[in-house]
Amino acid sequence: MAVRDEARRAALPDSAGRFGRYGGRYVPETLIPALDQITAAYVHARKDRAFQARLRDLLRTYVGRPTPLTHAARLSERFHRRIWLKREDLNHTGAHKINNAIGQALLALKLRKKRIIAETGAGQHGVATATACALLGLSCRVYMGTEDMRRQQPNVYRMRLLGAEVVGVDAGTRTLKDAVNEALRDWVTNVESTHYILGSALGPHPYPMMVRDFQSVIGREARRQILESEGRLPDVLLACVGGGSNAIGLFHPFLKDRSVRLVGAEAGGRGAELGEHAARFAGGRYGVFQGMASYVLQDADGQVVGTHSVSAGLDYASIGPEHAWLRDGKRAEYISCSDAKALAGFHLLAETEGIIPALESAHAVGVLEEVAKGTRRGAIIIVNISGRGDKDVAEVARTEGVAL
Repeated sequence: MAVRDEARRAALPDSAGRFGRYGGRYVPETLIPALDQITAAYVHARKDRAFQARLRDLLRTYVGRPTPLTHAARLSERFHRRIWLKREDLNHTGAHKINNAIGQALLALKLRKKRIIAETGAGQHGVATATACALLGLSCRVYMGTEDMRRQQPNVYRMRLLGAEVVGVDAGTRTLKDAVNEALRDWVTNVESTHYILGSALGPHPYPMMVRDFQSVIGREARRQILESEGRLPDVLLACVGGGSNAIGLFHPFLKDRSVRLVGAEAGGRGAELGEHAARFAGGRYGVFQGMASYVLQDADGQVVGTHSVSAGLDYASIGPEHAWLRDGKRAEYISCSDAKALAGFHLLAETEGIIPALESAHAVGVLEEVAKGTRRGAIIIVNISGRGDKDVAEVARTEGVAL
């Protein structure tokens, strides 16, 4: 039974785009034909040797894959565990987001759609999408909450340098969920000419599946690299989880390996009250949000509440449906990391390994000690460093009251 369960997890979603009761499509009828078209094109692209060969070539010669698996010697000594870092920060554009952006941009060419829209929180998906569009000759519009634009000014300028139009969103909390809303409105209006490159493993089917598959290169590489370096599989995989693309990309190739513990770090923010964090499993419940069914942070009346995180990239009210399914099935576990712990993780990795992580990735580092305590001495832990922290240095300094 256990073997069949693991095979089922690896094969999901089903034909309706569901992971158990999660996922699906909750969108205006106008978008259904476009989603059907994307699904058909993607299913074909998975088997299309020319498409896959071009994707592999761009990941190798343009993005810079494979990314290294770096042994963190000083962290290992500190925690008495064998700690390895999957270095997505070393990709071109500085994060894992480029893996999916390149894949979807190639798919847009297959669909003969040359106008691209995207949303972004921390700016890394926006930069990756603008980069892919510049490379492949596509027009690009990126929606971004004005609060996130304030926090991530260097990435806003980078997107504009790459030729993208960056549209500020002043509605709601002026963060990622509001940017997604505006991108969806644009798509409904311009669906015939436009492809929406959604940046995380969420939204209506086929996006959770498609983004997961493009990001699974992370886990495939990590699996091969750890076997070459250690001769066995890791005991734990650890990654931050906002929408969940970097985490599911690392986790998915290991789903059948029951000996490997999968741990996601959510944004615990400033406290446990609704509105003070973005920990969907700590404070959310089942609901429908922005095209999918998943865990959603909402009040007693079912209204989606505001969120908070020191990291713009984790400040989202819901989570990808596959993560919800894995959590309910006890195949993966998810713990909260407060702002304070994330900032401590940010400094810890910089000072011990000479690597300044993105604030998103710092959430994984921030709970590393807690995770390590749940393992035996000498256990192997892979931490996904999903992005580099150049974009966050000014915001960290501001948060900590340091003048630049």
